[in-house]
Amino acid sequence: VQLQASGGGLVQAGGSLRLSCAASGRSFSSYSAGWFRQGPGKEREFIAYMPWSGGGTYYADSVKGRFTISRDNAKSTVDLQMDSLKPEDTAIYFCAAQKGGQDYWRPNAWGYWGQGTQVTVSS
Repeated sequence: VQLQASGGGLVQAGGSLRLSCAASGRSFSSYSAGWFRQGPGKEREFIAYMPWSGGGTYYADSVKGRFTISRDNAKSTVDLQMDSLKPEDTAIYFCAAQKGGQDYWRPNAWGYWGQGTQVTVSS
């Protein structure tokens, strides 16, 4: 499966952005989907996860209550709605896909990655 992320940009603190990830290739509905981010000089970190079955969503504590992951299997897309953005949310954001959902918080558990989209939050 190939992934293409979009929707990044520059936003003021307190604002919102919606990232979208389009999947192509094999049936996306059978893949779990996730979002990660990597800030300057930092390691890639888990943000949000939704299993292939659509049952439940999981978030990092740092974004819980502000970010929402959703997917549309008919369109083969997974989105990340980001509200109440903070300067510390500034990072490159990556979408990812994997079969199953084991160890979803670990970047190494994901086999497919999008190219990343830059999100910059100004104070």
